[in-house]
Amino acid sequence: MPKDAIFSPAFGNRPSHLVGRQNVISSFLEGLEQSPGSRERATVLLGQRGSGKTVLLWELGDRARERGFVVANPTVVTEGMLDRIIEKIQEDGERYVKGPSAHLSGGSIGVSGFSAGLQFSPVVQESKSFQYKLARLCRKLAEHDKGVLILVDEIQANSPEVRQLVAAYQELIGERCNIALVMAGLPAAIAATLNDRVLTLLNRANKMALEPLPSNEIDAFFARAFQELGLIVPSDIRTKAVEGTYGSPYLLQLVGHNLTVYAHEDGTVDEEALGNALNAAQADFENDVCRTTLAALSDQDVTFLRAMAEDDGSCRMADIAERMGVTPDYAQKYRKRLLEAGIIEAPRRGHVAFAVPFLADFLAEEKDLA
Repeated sequence: MPKDAIFSPAFGNRPSHLVGRQNVISSFLEGLEQSPGSRERATVLLGQRGSGKTVLLWELGDRARERGFVVANPTVVTEGMLDRIIEKIQEDGERYVKGPSAHLSGGSIGVSGFSAGLQFSPVVQESKSFQYKLARLCRKLAEHDKGVLILVDEIQANSPEVRQLVAAYQELIGERCNIALVMAGLPAAIAATLNDRVLTLLNRANKMALEPLPSNEIDAFFARAFQELGLIVPSDIRTKAVEGTYGSPYLLQLVGHNLTVYAHEDGTVDEEALGNALNAAQADFENDVCRTTLAALSDQDVTFLRAMAEDDGSCRMADIAERMGVTPDYAQKYRKRLLEAGIIEAPRRGHVAFAVPFLADFLAEEKDLA
């Protein structure tokens, strides 16, 4: 049986090849070539669970390093996020700024704020703010022709850490510092963050929704990957495997990995192996994505989705309101919330449809088990 050395079906794992995000990467790299403060240098990535946000952040970090940037690798929004960002900039930038800190003209270590390399003096470390430290690091790295890129993952609504970070970034671009910022999160969390009046900068940022991957790019990747793994997959079965990903980066990894698991000993993949692989991928996706998605919603949000799940494909809003036993205006409130969260979509006027693969199936299964 072939051994899987390509697919990485786990959240946060970096696959061997990034599929279908070249437009995001190109836009970001163009921003790095522009002057500080350009719109593309402050990018917000919106995507559901399994859309590849974290993997894309790591890829952007690698590309930025190739262009002379010191990178604070993806940091999850937590209470200690700001301290970790400073530490990551220091860690990544130490290779460019080594040894005792050069004193500023006419100054001293106390004035420069550094004791050695990019390490702050004890006084600065203990008494100065995040904004102060970040500004000092940017200026020191600029002396070595290096910019700074900060990557933030899993944005949370109403986060004081995000407020401080954005305020610091805004001050630094006002000083024309060579800095860029990319943040990623669930659509609902991003929407709440953008509605924060304190964070007006983010409303001018380059907002990019991570749409489903193009089928032709998934097919091309599968063809190369299966050949490298020694799998013999007929074109019609490969086409069905592509369809089974629904354009989801996480499902792409799940389907690809499970095809190697269920392939026959000689590496052939037939309809039986494909069926087993797709069923296993769906089960993992439902547990990892669908269950987690529903857990973050209110009871009425879930009631709305259950009413949707009674139909195949798109569903009329009038039918949803009737099934919920509420007025159309009341149902519209939850429609708006779920649209902002990226869980449903509006294919045409008066209709909604699920935007998360298998969510309708999962709701039906959960109802049957209740």
